[in-house]
Amino acid sequence: MSNNTTVSTLVNGRASETFAIADRGLHYGDGVFETAAIQGGIVEFWVRHDARLKQGCNRLGIPLPEPVLLKSEIDTLCFGQTRGVLKVIITRGSGGRGYRPPSGAECQPTRIVQIHPWPDYPASWSDEGVRIRTCQTRLSQQPLLAGIKHLNRLEQVLARREWQDPDIAESIMLDTAERVICGTTSNVFFVRDGLLHTPELSRCGIAGIIRSVVLEIAAALGMSTQVGEYSLADLAEADEIFFTNSLIGVWPVRQWDEQQFSPGNVARRIAESLAAWKNRHQGSSD
Repeated sequence: MSNNTTVSTLVNGRASETFAIADRGLHYGDGVFETAAIQGGIVEFWVRHDARLKQGCNRLGIPLPEPVLLKSEIDTLCFGQTRGVLKVIITRGSGGRGYRPPSGAECQPTRIVQIHPWPDYPASWSDEGVRIRTCQTRLSQQPLLAGIKHLNRLEQVLARREWQDPDIAESIMLDTAERVICGTTSNVFFVRDGLLHTPELSRCGIAGIIRSVVLEIAAALGMSTQVGEYSLADLAEADEIFFTNSLIGVWPVRQWDEQQFSPGNVARRIAESLAAWKNRHQGSSD
């Protein structure tokens, strides 16, 4: 399977591009998903992705897929894939009209495993930094859903509709209390006076896989870190800002709205350590 392959999909273990029209994932966004990088046929950080997938299913009360079965399906699609994107979706499955979810034997979750081509991001975004903006769309606060990758992504869809300029890579999102939370598809870090900061995500936002790795890398490098509540004014005083997720790795910021930044040493060291981490764990899923 080459990098130029069309999307390949397994639905409940069978090759298919369709699923039941009564599926609650379609009707209500009743499910969770994971997006992960594939390198050399291996899903990077799969152990962590799998743990968050399980956490999401448990939070929503969706029966967990059989781990061996799911991993077998993932391995089947990833075999021979030199570089690509894995997406795993678990929905509650089909159900009748209305919000009441099926329970017990009535609940038959849908399991979707997909392979997508690797995104064509400019190399300069990692090396020279990205342009970003500030979103008008606000994230609602819902602790029951905070941290997990549930299928309700309409806030991110509305946020991403706000700009069409292809040179703007990301946008800062705030919650309804005007706290900085994340980017539209990423987690945000900033450095001020030598301290590495990232927003806490107990009310909303996704607890990113690379976010957790970056915090571990920072600790190993002896960097002081703080997870807290921040405003746009706090971010404006940063010495450097960078974004992370499973596909982009680390993107330093060179311009935020009209404010100029230079990619800093912290982002560079984190990016180098992340690449070294992946090399050390090459051939494994974490």
